[in-house]
Amino acid sequence: MTKTVTISHPTGILKGHVQLPASKSEANRAQIIAALAGGESKLQNLSEANDTQLLQRLLKSDSEVIDAEDAGTVMRFLTAYYAITGQQKTLTGTERMCQRPIKVLVEALQELGAGIAYLGEEGYPPLRISHFEGTGKKHLNVRSDISSQYISALLMVAPLLPNGLQLELEGKIGSRPYIEMTLALMQHFGAEAQFEGNTISVPHQNYQPATFAVESDWSAASYWYSMVALAKEADVTLLGLRENSHQGDKAIVDIMRRLGVHTEFKPEGVRLTKKHAEKRVAFDFSDCPDLAQTVVALCAAQGIAVEMTGLESLRIKETDRIQALQIEVLGMGASLEERTPGVFQMKPTLLTKSALCFRTYQDHRMAMAFAPIALLQPIQIQEPEVVRKSYPRFWEDLEKMGFEVRYSEV
Repeated sequence: MTKTVTISHPTGILKGHVQLPASKSEANRAQIIAALAGGESKLQNLSEANDTQLLQRLLKSDSEVIDAEDAGTVMRFLTAYYAITGQQKTLTGTERMCQRPIKVLVEALQELGAGIAYLGEEGYPPLRISHFEGTGKKHLNVRSDISSQYISALLMVAPLLPNGLQLELEGKIGSRPYIEMTLALMQHFGAEAQFEGNTISVPHQNYQPATFAVESDWSAASYWYSMVALAKEADVTLLGLRENSHQGDKAIVDIMRRLGVHTEFKPEGVRLTKKHAEKRVAFDFSDCPDLAQTVVALCAAQGIAVEMTGLESLRIKETDRIQALQIEVLGMGASLEERTPGVFQMKPTLLTKSALCFRTYQDHRMAMAFAPIALLQPIQIQEPEVVRKSYPRFWEDLEKMGFEVRYSEV
């Protein structure tokens, strides 16, 4: 039996306020840094996302076996945290998590003196972390075109290293805003760093306990942007977002300006209203790969041709997101193809009223990216519970905004 949710909207008109979940990217970084700082830091507005709640539990756990489930930041951040603090732990996760590479991070930590062994296939979890005997090494070269989470994991533990750390980032820097977010949070807790060109330098120093309030999640906001673009009429305020945000997914403001949404920053958040959408667009998602699914689903529904680059990291997410998108847009009459290496083009057709049922591939963002299409016609989405990873109240928030949401098993 597969759980399915059927969604529709009787009027296509969206008006009201939405209290978004807190950013799990900020929350998870803040939790690791607060743990490294010791003392009594106060973290306010921690995300209710499963990834954040999971990390909170694991940081308090005395268990030798640590299950990161399907949470990439939890797996990668804890690998560095346990390694540099010299804790003996076995780190594992879901079947998919154990297919996601971690070799770049492990090799970097081993160079610094961490005892880490693979318990299965080399380069992948599960891991056995045994000890830390600092080598005194300060300079590391790290590939920066795979996952910024590796770099963030190393940066957060860098102040504890005897000689600090100097990272040379090799290749195209993916998701740069997430690295800058990490550095900003480190600074908030008293650790200074310099980021010049492709070099990040972090001296040996102590973190200081601090109070930190987590911002609402711009990734979650992207789905509401998509809904405003597809609505007949819309006036929606998303609460808790900041104009000077550290989150890379704030890029949705500029992306959606071209796809039919006007943003007005208010003291309480952002107000979204409709505007004219372009018919052909091109975007580079290098700094904001988590927005790609939202944009692909929206453009397929709107009949907008889109060219995309910067999608490299999507292959190693909760699922192979490129392949998943290629399959699911076919049902909408669209095609997503890699025309030249690294350059993807989607050619849409006008959406028909044929029945649409979207699979989620155990990926929360697949469910939420395609949900806005319910403003155009009733749709079904399989395994709706996957949203618990980042936005547990997603379906309830849709109902509050006038969507009809029915659950069933088929």
